[in-house]
Amino acid sequence: MSAAVDKDVALQAAQWFFLMQSGEATPAEHSRWTRWREADPSHEAAWQRAEQVSRKFGMLPGGLAMPALGRTVRSDSRTTRADRRTAVKALAVLLTAAPAGWLAWRASPAREWLADHRTATGERREVRLPDGTRIRLNTATAIDVAYDDALRLVRLRAGEILVDTAPDSVASGDPAYRPFVVETAQGRLRALGTRFVVRQHEDKRSHVAVLEGAVEVRPGDARGVAVVLRAGEQAGFSASAVGVVEPVGPEADDWSRGVLRAKNMRLHDFLAELGRYRPGVLRCDPAVAGLRVSGVFQLDDTGPVLDSLPQALPVDVLFRTRYWVTVVAPGG
Repeated sequence: MSAAVDKDVALQAAQWFFLMQSGEATPAEHSRWTRWREADPSHEAAWQRAEQVSRKFGMLPGGLAMPALGRTVRSDSRTTRADRRTAVKALAVLLTAAPAGWLAWRASPAREWLADHRTATGERREVRLPDGTRIRLNTATAIDVAYDDALRLVRLRAGEILVDTAPDSVASGDPAYRPFVVETAQGRLRALGTRFVVRQHEDKRSHVAVLEGAVEVRPGDARGVAVVLRAGEQAGFSASAVGVVEPVGPEADDWSRGVLRAKNMRLHDFLAELGRYRPGVLRCDPAVAGLRVSGVFQLDDTGPVLDSLPQALPVDVLFRTRYWVTVVAPGG
């Protein structure tokens, strides 16, 4: 398959594809679809790619057909509007991805690929929301933003963010108060005029560190008790409870400056953290897992960090490939 197509064209192709697959397109819509395909070679290329992706993935059932281009759904349809938007967005993402990226699609949760904002492994960037709130996304992070008249909601799908909230105001400029909430898989965090870091772990827990102001942590389970963390406090939490409240260390937001700070950290833990910023596998032999690491390390290029380890510790770094690295005992 040829190179990826333009994002706007991909979205148009995805909308047309689902409409045509629905079997409900009118004769007038068939004519418009034909004119769209003939209007530009890139349109036809995108359409051909949509058909090929559909055959390859088997992921586009007619039941998800979108009432595209302003059409309405039948009231008895079991497919929600959100489902249709997600399906169209999923196809558009695949159309804009080079074939090499499809394996990552199959391996990654769709909700992360389809998030409003996301970063790749090793990437960090800042997003400014409509109210002026700034969010820094750490490596391999995905968020959705859902602002409405009653709530400013950010869903952390994966990874870690640094949030610097802004005062809320309505479009007219009159003061208004809509709570600012970050939602993870384990619960909700309500900002009380604050700056804080939130991380979604893969082991069914989240972690929050409050740098300024305060944050109310409310576990997702209705029986969980909400806890307010003040500036300088941090805690992990599950869906049922907030863990022990501890002081925030100076390293809490180091990653936003491209730094990994280690103070007497176990080598196993150090490599697990470093591995978040490089693609592939980074393993630690159990024989050296307990060695201790201290220092400040740059995250923008993890290669020199690995190269420096044998100079500081009794270890060897074995590169099976660029993407498969193991730290072992000397001669191991």
